[in-house]
Amino acid sequence: MTNKFLKLALCLCIIAFSSCSSDDDVSGPLTIVIDGASITPEVGGPNQQNQVYIDLSTNTKTAVQRDSWDLGFYTGSDFRVTINGSIEMAAAKLSTTDINAISSTTQEVIDLQPAVAVGTFDSTNITYVDGFDGNINDTAIAPISSTDSENYVYLINLGNEVGTTTPETGSVALKGEERGWKKIRILQDANNYVLQYADLDATTHEEITISKDSNFNFTFFSFNTESIVSVEPASSNWDLNFTTFTDEVFAGADSYGAYFYGDFVASNNLANVDVYMIDTEENTELSYDNFTLSDVTTSNFSNDQRSIGSSWRNGGGPGSLPSLKDNVFYIINDTDGNLYKLKFLALTNAEGERGHPEFVYSLLQ
Repeated sequence: MTNKFLKLALCLCIIAFSSCSSDDDVSGPLTIVIDGASITPEVGGPNQQNQVYIDLSTNTKTAVQRDSWDLGFYTGSDFRVTINGSIEMAAAKLSTTDINAISSTTQEVIDLQPAVAVGTFDSTNITYVDGFDGNINDTAIAPISSTDSENYVYLINLGNEVGTTTPETGSVALKGEERGWKKIRILQDANNYVLQYADLDATTHEEITISKDSNFNFTFFSFNTESIVSVEPASSNWDLNFTTFTDEVFAGADSYGAYFYGDFVASNNLANVDVYMIDTEENTELSYDNFTLSDVTTSNFSNDQRSIGSSWRNGGGPGSLPSLKDNVFYIINDTDGNLYKLKFLALTNAEGERGHPEFVYSLLQ
C-alpha cells in the first residue's frame, strides 16, 4: 500500500463523512464518502478560468488560473519546452538565431502570423502546437540543443486571455482578448535552460536561467510576471487535470487542425498515469457499480493524455451544446499504481450553467 493511499485510508478511518486535506489542497476541505470519493473541480463556470489538478489517492485538488503561465520547461533528461495549450498558444520556428533582428515588419513574421494560430480550420496549424497526446518528444518548439548555433528564434502567439463575459446558459465564453506576440530563443547551460525573450518589436531582449526540478514534470515561466511560477503539483501528486485544451478537430475523417475545447480532462501521462474507457452500451455486462478489480483489462490502458479528454460528454464542438454521457466510465492507473473506477455525474450545475463538473470514483481492491 502506498504512502498516499495510507494517508487516504487514515482519513477514512478517523473522519469518515468529514474532511481530509493535504499540502496540495488549495480549495478547502473535501468530503470523503464510504463508497469512494466525490469531487467537484472548481474550473470556474462558463469561463472555465481554472486548471484543476486532481490527486485521486489523497482526494485533493489544486486550482491555478490557466493564463498564469506561458512556457513549461521539461525537467526530465531531455531539453524540451511546452507551450500553454489551455489559452491557445502557438509557436513557429524562424530562420534566424538573432532574436534582436526580428520585428513585426520582418517578412517571415508577416507571412507566418495568419497561420500560427489555433482554430484556423487548416490542418497545417498542427505544426505550430504541441502534440495532442502529450508525447514530450512532439513539441512545437524543437529540442533545445547544447550547441547554441542550432537554437533558432521562435515566433510565439500568446493566445487569448481568459474570457469574462457571461454566455447563453449551457454555452461557454472561454476566450477574451488576444494576448499578442513574443519572440523567444532558448539555449542550454549545463543542466539549465536559458530563455531569451522580448516583445516582437523590441531591439533588445531579456534573459533568465531556468533550472530543472526532478520532483515536477515542468518548471513554468510567465511572460506577465517575467518569472518562474508555481503551476502543477509535484509529478507524483496529481493524476488528472480539468482544463481547456488544444486538440485536433475533425469533419468526418478529415482533419481541420488544432481547435480549442472546453470541459477537457487530461491525465498525467508523464508520470505514467494510464486510462481506458468502458462504454456500457458496448459492454452490456459491465456497469460502474458492478465493476471490480478482476474486470480490469490491463492491455486496454492508454498513456495518451486525452484518454478521458472530452469523451465523457456528447457534442460540444463548433455550434453545439454538450450533454453528459451516462453510458461511460473510466479505469485509471494512478501515479502510484493504484487502480480506480471513475464516473462523471455532472457537466453543469442545477441551473444548467456549464463548467461545473462532478465525478465519483472508488479504489478497485
